[in-house]
Amino acid sequence: MTPGSGLQAGLKNRHLSMIAIGGVIGAGLFVGSSSGIATAGPGILLSYALVGTLVVLVMRMLGEMSAANPTSGSFSAHADRALGRWAGFSIGWLYWFFWVVVLAVEATAGAKILEGWIPAVPQWGWALIVMLVLTATNLVSVSSYGEFEFWFAGIKVVAIGAFIVVGLLAIFGVLPGVHAEQATFSNLTSHGGFLPHGPGAILTGVLLVVFSFMGSEIATLAAGESENPQRAVTKSTNSIIWRIGVFYLGSILVVVSLLPWDAASIAKDGSYVAALDSLGIAHAGEIMNFIVLTSVLSCLNSGLYTASRMAFSLGQRGDAPKAFARTTSRGVPMTAILASVVFGFVAVFFNYLSPDKIFLFLVNSSGAVALFVWLVICFSQLRMRKIIQREAPEKLVVKMWLYPYLTWATAGLIVFVLGYMLTDTKGASSGRTTVLLSLMVAAVVLVIAFVKQKMTAGRATEAPAVEAEVEDKVPTV
Repeated sequence: MTPGSGLQAGLKNRHLSMIAIGGVIGAGLFVGSSSGIATAGPGILLSYALVGTLVVLVMRMLGEMSAANPTSGSFSAHADRALGRWAGFSIGWLYWFFWVVVLAVEATAGAKILEGWIPAVPQWGWALIVMLVLTATNLVSVSSYGEFEFWFAGIKVVAIGAFIVVGLLAIFGVLPGVHAEQATFSNLTSHGGFLPHGPGAILTGVLLVVFSFMGSEIATLAAGESENPQRAVTKSTNSIIWRIGVFYLGSILVVVSLLPWDAASIAKDGSYVAALDSLGIAHAGEIMNFIVLTSVLSCLNSGLYTASRMAFSLGQRGDAPKAFARTTSRGVPMTAILASVVFGFVAVFFNYLSPDKIFLFLVNSSGAVALFVWLVICFSQLRMRKIIQREAPEKLVVKMWLYPYLTWATAGLIVFVLGYMLTDTKGASSGRTTVLLSLMVAAVVLVIAFVKQKMTAGRATEAPAVEAEVEDKVPTV
């Protein structure tokens, strides 16, 4: 159990392992990869590799801090201690905002799939059902969340693993009963070259794929409710390289090898559906819809868990209402969960009421939060390493490579990506719009953080003065 909190160690090792593996596989991998392939061609592999490397480095830093001090607040709690209360407050609330918006996005995506299967229930009805079911799951106990996520993530992992194996067998021409003439590694270079749109397309591809990696950090939040937090964090941190290498780079390599990158079916049906169709696999679209639905439900389940635990941590530190830090007899932060769900429901309502205005604003204004989180992790680790070395060097069981040089290089790369996003001006959800709106929301939260910190400091200085005044008035005998 986390010391001083009502959370319980209800997550087993198998839960944590699958949460760590499934955390890097978002629905965006299945849904959004086709636009990345269209933008960069086979060179999208370099975009995924670049962002994957960035995530590995950031997770190494977070792993170092979380292994030394596992907590449900994760990077927000570390920023609080390393950079100041303003940093922990700001990044915690921005992260919470990101995930409650994701709840609305994923609930809508899942509702669309379910309505296609059972049109008798309207799309808003399915969104409501999905949200209610997963809310109930999270309210029961942390172990019920872990069990659901174990199976959701398990389906994703098995599906991608099977896709890679089947795809490679087809590419090498040894898949029984399938004669895929187009399936060959030559597709990587034979249609305009490996970089058909030039090297610049790699960075454009980065903007399209960077947000599909958000969720890698969930295991460090969940570790606080496991039986052996330090072991869980260490294990998930050390395995991040192969997870990204296999699930992202491996599956995308198979897609762009099975089909030419400019095949019309990739843009029309989606990259994974098109790849399965090219092998003549029956009902490929429905199979992929089931897998995407599983990913959506997994993302919803984890998003609700993550948002509530961040709200719980903020409540513990006095940066959110105290009710957020209260737990039930089963160790569930019920108020934090319900508050997150209510905002998610409101966002779903706006998605139907005003999809092109209010909801688009919510999505865009939370879009760059992932990069803000990663940047804060970098600066927190620079300070936290010194604190840990001074106070408890034996807790440095996970160490960032080439500290501090690689940390600074990672921070520089994140700033570069944010800067490059400002050059993207295409569409209502352009990179520039996303960064500017996200910065605006971040500025508002920062102002609130500094005002709150100043008021708290003011009350702290007033208290001794009042005490002294009372002492002066007490008559001496």
